This record gives sequence, C-alpha cells and structure tokens, in this order.
Amino acid sequence: MNNTAKYIGELLYRYECVILPGFGAFLTRRQPAIIQEATNSFFPPKKLISFNRQLQNNDGLLANYIASAEKISYTDAVAKIQRYVLSLNDKMAQGQRIELQNIGSFFTSVEDTLQFEPLQEVNYLTEAFGLNTFVSPAINREVVIKREEYKEEVEAIEEVVPLTFTPEKRSERPYLQYAAAAVIVLGIGGFFGLKQISDNTISYNNQEWKEANTEIENRIQEATFEITSPLPTINLSLTKEETATLVTEESEEKLSGKYHIVAGAFRIASNADKKVRKLKIQGFDARLIGVNKYGLHQVVYQSYSDRIEALRALRKIKKEESPRAWLLVQEP
Repeated sequence: MNNTAKYIGELLYRYECVILPGFGAFLTRRQPAIIQEATNSFFPPKKLISFNRQLQNNDGLLANYIASAEKISYTDAVAKIQRYVLSLNDKMAQGQRIELQNIGSFFTSVEDTLQFEPLQEVNYLTEAFGLNTFVSPAINREVVIKREEYKEEVEAIEEVVPLTFTPEKRSERPYLQYAAAAVIVLGIGGFFGLKQISDNTISYNNQEWKEANTEIENRIQEATFEITSPLPTINLSLTKEETATLVTEESEEKLSGKYHIVAGAFRIASNADKKVRKLKIQGFDARLIGVNKYGLHQVVYQSYSDRIEALRALRKIKKEESPRAWLLVQEP
C-alpha cells in the first residue's frame, strides 16, 4: 500500500510547500477567520491549499520524510514516490478522477488541463486546532418606541405643575477678587524681577569675558622663548666697532612705537646683531629692543605705534617670512 498522499498531508501541517517530484507542488496560504453576516456563519482561520504543476524538482523533503517514517533508505523512498507518480499519471491519462486522502482531488477539464479541487473539511493550520465552522441563529431585537406616548405624558405634567426657572444664586466672596488681584500683581513683579536678575547676570558675564580676554591677550603678548637647557656661557672679545654697533642699536630701541614684531631672542649678543643686519639687508627696519627677563637679546623686524598696522604687518611676515614671528607690546 502506498501512503504517499498521507505523508504529504502530514507535511502540510508544518511546511508551506511540499513537492511531489515529477508531478507538482502543494502550496499553503494562511487565511484569517471569516464571518458571513448574510448566513451568520463563522469560519476559523485555516490554511488554503493550492497546486502548482511547474514545481516538480525533488527537494528531498518528501523522500526523507518517507524514509524516516517507513525505516527505508532514501533511494527506496525516491523509487516509491516515482511509482506513485507513475500510477497517478496513468489514471489521469485514462480520464479518471484522482482523490488524494485529506488533500483534494485531481481531474482533467474540458480543455484537457489538470484541475485541482482542495478538500475544505481538513484544516492544516495547527493554531486553529479544535475550532470548527458553526452557524449562529439570528438575534432579533425588538425596540418599541413610544415617543408619542412620552410626549403626551410630558404635556400633561406641564399643565398640572408648571415649570419655572429661577436664576442661580451664588454666594458672593469678595475676598477671592482681592486674592486674584494680588496674584496678578505678584506675577508681574516676579516677571520684572527675573528680567532684572537676567540682565544683571548677562552684564556680569560680559564683563568677566572681557577681563578674561584682556588677560589672555596680555599673556600672549608677554610670551617669549624659554630655553630649559641653555648652552654654557661663552665669553667673546668684541672689537670696538662691534661694541659701538650694539650700543647704537640699543640706543635706538625707544625711537619707535610700543608694538614690536619679534623675529627671535638670542643668548649671545653677536648672534642677535647678525640677525639684525640680515633683516636690514632684507629691507626691514630691524633692531634690538633690549634683553628680556630670561637674559635673551630680542630682535624685532620692525616696531609700530599703531596696533592695527602692527597686526597687519605681523600677518604678512608670518605668511612670507616666518610663522614663528609674534607681537610684543611694551609700554613706554
């Protein structure tokens, strides 16, 4: 006895597609519960079965299931399926109607095409186990409207006991008015008070910001080169001409403005003097502006009395000569 149809039905409970190799595939699709108001019928959710003749390749699902169920080899299971399909094709060729247990029936139409009619009595949706289709008797609700009777009763009551409407009186509470006025006054006062506090806070923050910027700017202007590991002191004997040159340069440091564009700071005076001469050859009004607190001789490209002009020249020197140049402000 060939139980292939029975095995197909068992697989339809768990899978949405079960292929019968060489014949076609059985597909399932979930359908929600349905209520037909015309007949008062209730249908539970179920799996609708359809058939696709194009899917005939063996995916191994049915053969493996038959081999496991009947304790036979996979090859024997495939052979059993082939014999079953061969018998189905023979019956279809003879024009017989084929009934597959708990699945549906196959028959040939007038146009000589294969038709599949699924069986409606079996529900392969496991979630709907125990739910059956049923028909509920219609419920008739009789609503008797006695509108005219109610109207006559109301009119009769109004004739016997006329209805009078009196204006509603409420106890006066004048203190509530004063309390409301006080709340409004306090609210306005609080608003202006908060606004005053906010304005004071903004003014204070602006003042602190200006002072902080001034302090930062002063520190930047006072910055200089600091050598943590200075070289040993070298004593040089300068000629009268070099000494005179240094004295002349240092005597000129107060001839220009207080904004100086610093080119470098040197521990050895002769190196500072060489830097001045080099800058002058390049066209700068270079000079020495004295020794800083670290004992370094400071050389400047040029000095200015106008801060805007000094900043403009600093940007140009940084771009064209040396990005290490910086602005030093010396009060006279």
